[in-house]
Amino acid sequence: MSVNVTHGPPSLSTSNSSISIFYFYCQNSLASLILGTIYTVTFTLFLFPLCILVLYIGFQRWRHQRSVPTGQTTSHTDVLTYHTIGVDIFAVLGSVFYIVGTYNRMDTVLMIGVLLFCIVFPGHTLLHSLTCVEPYLAVVHPITYQRLRQSLGVRIRNITLGCVWLLCFGWIGVTIKHLPDFPVLPLLCLLGISVIVVLFFFFSVLKVLTRPGPGVGPRERVDQSKQRALHIITAIVGVLLLRFVSLLLSVGLFNLKSSNQLLECILLDCGLILALPSSLVQPLLFLHRAGKLACCRRNTESG
Repeated sequence: MSVNVTHGPPSLSTSNSSISIFYFYCQNSLASLILGTIYTVTFTLFLFPLCILVLYIGFQRWRHQRSVPTGQTTSHTDVLTYHTIGVDIFAVLGSVFYIVGTYNRMDTVLMIGVLLFCIVFPGHTLLHSLTCVEPYLAVVHPITYQRLRQSLGVRIRNITLGCVWLLCFGWIGVTIKHLPDFPVLPLLCLLGISVIVVLFFFFSVLKVLTRPGPGVGPRERVDQSKQRALHIITAIVGVLLLRFVSLLLSVGLFNLKSSNQLLECILLDCGLILALPSSLVQPLLFLHRAGKLACCRRNTESG
């Protein structure tokens, strides 16, 4: 297996044919290599310790619940955060494999990195969308929310998470099937549906929070937990929209096939960098709820 460098995209030569590989296109671009290295270093050195911190806090909570039974269970949002971190770990490994394969001209290692990293696309999209379900139900359907906090809700959550992981690993097959191209259309459809669903949650919660109470004017102070629900959904909407735009920017404009290969490679890498907040939002929201961020501690002390 060897990459032939031509004026167009590099091609993967086989015994029968030579096919243009999307993922090798910018392998020889210095600017793209620098941007990709910066992204990988930032992604690894910042996101990975953040994930370890969240998992450590979660383990401490789990151990405390076992030693001192309080009747409380781990919230659905926190469980989804732990699974999101699992997806992020695959992404970190994938980005490291990709850079190592790029620097050492090891095409197999590079493609392993691509396949590991591709899990993040459906994983983040679906887990972010599921994260909005709990705050939506808590605000809009509180009775249903209280029922689902029991064992039935846990079973539904676990089955749903199992399906999400099956789809994540199934996405590797989708990626391989679309080679030598990137599966743009399936991912755009998945992102588009998720954005629509999350926007529905957002406006439903916003409507409840801005609706005047019975016999009084608009409420000046809204319950803090409901405000927190709106903040969570707003953050998720923001990162999903940013990921949608970054995908259009990086892959959509790439498919225009302009004559400027350097510009195309820079667009690809910029789109990848724009999607970085999607990996950060869940761990940061978790630390915010746990009061581990410095800004949260200051707000608590001032209150």
